[in-house]
Amino acid sequence: MKNLFAFVLAAVLVVPAFAEETPGAESPIAADEVEAQQQDEDPAALWPVFFAVAQWPETLDMVGLRLTIPFSSAQENVTGIDLGFWGECKDFEGIQLNLVRSKVQDSMGGIQIGIYNTVNRGDLFGFQFGLWNESNSFRGLQCGLCNVTGDGQGFQIGLINRAETFYGIQFGLINVIRDAEVPVFPVVNIGF
Repeated sequence: MKNLFAFVLAAVLVVPAFAEETPGAESPIAADEVEAQQQDEDPAALWPVFFAVAQWPETLDMVGLRLTIPFSSAQENVTGIDLGFWGECKDFEGIQLNLVRSKVQDSMGGIQIGIYNTVNRGDLFGFQFGLWNESNSFRGLQCGLCNVTGDGQGFQIGLINRAETFYGIQFGLINVIRDAEVPVFPVVNIGF
């Protein structure tokens, strides 16, 4: 029985090495090799990238630490820590700690800290801390000088808080919930 097992194992390892391809036929191994070559040539196909600095490397997905010194937008989907001056990406999960600007195009889960924080089209699930915080919609907390959202659930704490629709509590000098029965109220405004 041991000899049969050894023979089968040797056949499995040796026979493919001597097999010839028929012209015009594409084997699964050749397709895998072509895909691997395309990934080597296409910098956007690199994955995973664990460390990025400024505009290097240009990739779709980045997992780990991205240093945005002075600026970075070359990585589309970032998961991890974004640290520096100005960081932009399509989707983000983690902590964005950029001195000047943290900008996410679609959706974000986590924390944004900086002077100007933005989640443009998608949802923010988490926290924004900065002088100016804006989001299309958020679930969590916005804390800053000015907080702006289209649709919000949670808390807004700032000098000026503005929302189209809001379910939660706003604390600030001027609080605006445009679809509420009392759209403007100082100090505390509650949306439900």
